[in-house]
Amino acid sequence: MNFHRFFAVFKARNIEFFRDKSSLGWNLFFPVLLLFGMSMIFSGDGRSAYKVGVIGAELTQTKKAQATQLTNAEGFLSTRFIDFVNYNALDDAKGKLNRHALDLIIDYSSKAYWVNELSSKSYLVEKIFLAQANDFERKQLSGKSIRYVDWVLPGVLGMNMMFSCLFGVGYVIVRYRKNSVLKRLKATPLSAFEFVSAQLISRLFIVMFMSAVVYTGCNFFFDFYMLGHYLDLIIVGALGAFCLISLGLLVASRSKSEELIGGLLNLTSWPMMLLSGVWFSLEGAPEALQLLAQFLPLTHMVAGARMIITEGATLADVSYHINVMLLMSTIFLGLGAYLFSWNTER
Repeated sequence: MNFHRFFAVFKARNIEFFRDKSSLGWNLFFPVLLLFGMSMIFSGDGRSAYKVGVIGAELTQTKKAQATQLTNAEGFLSTRFIDFVNYNALDDAKGKLNRHALDLIIDYSSKAYWVNELSSKSYLVEKIFLAQANDFERKQLSGKSIRYVDWVLPGVLGMNMMFSCLFGVGYVIVRYRKNSVLKRLKATPLSAFEFVSAQLISRLFIVMFMSAVVYTGCNFFFDFYMLGHYLDLIIVGALGAFCLISLGLLVASRSKSEELIGGLLNLTSWPMMLLSGVWFSLEGAPEALQLLAQFLPLTHMVAGARMIITEGATLADVSYHINVMLLMSTIFLGLGAYLFSWNTER
């Protein structure tokens, strides 16, 4: 090994990186941004371990006030590390408990509570509740309960599709631009919209094909819960993938730095992975976070797919999510085609 040549390449690569102000700035900025975002999401005494639906009790007072003014049973509402969510309709709360979005339901008006027999969290939070109240009637859900793996399935598949859509398109476009492939294509009659559309349809086919293979293969082992129609699920998945690919094309429309596009794609994907309901429900979270989640494409794809799988929803029932994804896709694709550059950096 020639150390002179090695050191020359080592020095050149370091100089190249530090001279790229955008990549250097991103590597410094992104960890700070991530820490700030995590501190905002999981601020306070710590993330709640359980989520309880409450019917027939006001949750407008502070927990300290509740602890001193309420009875022992109602004093359970002051328990730390438990999120309490108000519900007006018992059936809505039961649906959430059945889908593992809630761990327990307490109805103070009828002195009863409901548990999900298949949920370990439901079992534990019931023990905590009974330590303070033992005069409530215990009830359990009727019908088939949904396993956590069934609830989390749309989120896992959606997250996998998100990474494939964003990084599979973003890096390819940047590599084409960096290697002057796009510069050569510019000399042909091919328009930017035609090139972007071809990339979109190609990636859409690949993503849908691979997702179908993964779902079919895993279904043999897990026997996934499915109340809706597979055609509806495919349509929602295709619309979600189309929207995410359009977003990836928009992010990569100008940059020619692989380091920078990696940072930008991480900035795009991390909020969706944390706030789109992939691993846990945002119900009971601050309204600002719930509002922010509505602007993320993955939120609507996961929510629509989850409703079809766990609730038997039709396309009409998830029309809101479909319309939002169509609107986002139109905006992303239009901006991506308008801002697309063959050989320059923004």
